[in-house]
Amino acid sequence: MKNAVKVNTKKIVSGKATPKSVVKKSAPAEKKSAPKKVSRRGAADKRALIIRRALQQRLDLTGKLKQLQLEKFEKNPIVEPRSHVNWESKATFNPAAVRVGGKVHVLYRAIGDSDMSVLGYAASLDGLHFDERHDTPAYVPGIVRDDAERATSDPISYASGGGGWGGAEDPRLVAIEDKVYMTYLAFNGWDSARIALTWIDLADFLGGRWNWTPPILISPEGEVHKNWVLFPEKINGKFAILHGVSPEIRVDYFDSLDVFKGDAFVKSAAPSGGRKGKWDNWMRGAGPPPIKTKYGWLLLYHAMDRRDPDRYKLGAMILDAHDPTKILYRAANPILEPVEAYENEGHKAGVIYSCGAVVVGKKLFVYYGGADTVVCVATADLASFLEELKKGGTPKLHTETSKKNV
Repeated sequence: MKNAVKVNTKKIVSGKATPKSVVKKSAPAEKKSAPKKVSRRGAADKRALIIRRALQQRLDLTGKLKQLQLEKFEKNPIVEPRSHVNWESKATFNPAAVRVGGKVHVLYRAIGDSDMSVLGYAASLDGLHFDERHDTPAYVPGIVRDDAERATSDPISYASGGGGWGGAEDPRLVAIEDKVYMTYLAFNGWDSARIALTWIDLADFLGGRWNWTPPILISPEGEVHKNWVLFPEKINGKFAILHGVSPEIRVDYFDSLDVFKGDAFVKSAAPSGGRKGKWDNWMRGAGPPPIKTKYGWLLLYHAMDRRDPDRYKLGAMILDAHDPTKILYRAANPILEPVEAYENEGHKAGVIYSCGAVVVGKKLFVYYGGADTVVCVATADLASFLEELKKGGTPKLHTETSKKNV
């Protein structure tokens, strides 16, 4: 199935393809100046400064948030909306990532003039500078329910991130053998939000020929699920789908993905609970697809703290290589928190949301959306990151503000 490259305003759905003034003494009365208007940028910078100071106090008092070599790229954000491109004029965020053919490829969620989520493409040789970027979408879903169709059913309880009307949301990519597989949230803008699966030949993916297979819905009708990921290689000869992180790690195995013919689905449950008294007492779901390491599967996950609401954070754990339902190690604290201006200025403040991570050489690259508006990246020396994680410490993102945001 080839995706159309022109995005019109028809609604799309997933499921298819100052210096101080001086007052003179002779002045009869002091004239008060009007209060300064605080810009959105200024408000975001102030919020970021307050959060950084709070984190620094925690560092000083507890020493638990040990910061290692993991750091946010000083030139973040690395992908931003382009006002002159109609399909990504408002937001570009929550990128999937895969490293094949000597490049890092990302598919990011894009919202433009139609308010529908499509997927844009960018590539980089070093994982930091995405100079290759396409002017047409890499994936365009189908049609959302129009007003007449909406009158025939009740809406589900789901708010689409980024302020869009539905479409293809929050993709994840893995390359297995000669194909690139993608899972994403297929939201029709009204009464269905399900996990979709599609794939493309590796040669077509590398050539920018977006011949995706028709998407298959793998979660049941009438249920809302997010954050399902494929493992990037077969486990014991089977495809493995991770579809839950709380109250336990849930993984299902399949001899072939052809089993999903429209009447077979993965049975799961909505995330519930978290670690009582810990920062991740409200677990949300998996981040990027797991990464194979010598200690097991490195899994990054999204979670929130009910004592610190409205702030998405990223945690890390290592799962057993042969039975990934077993957690071997877990970071004591978040490895990534929304403290920078670009993580707080946008559609939704206080959100970092990672859908992609790769290893280039000896470095871990974590790609994430900031404030449901831009694409960012953070890196770490992988060996040091894993060693700190094994100790039960916290491999922590360096949170210095880039010069761009001072």
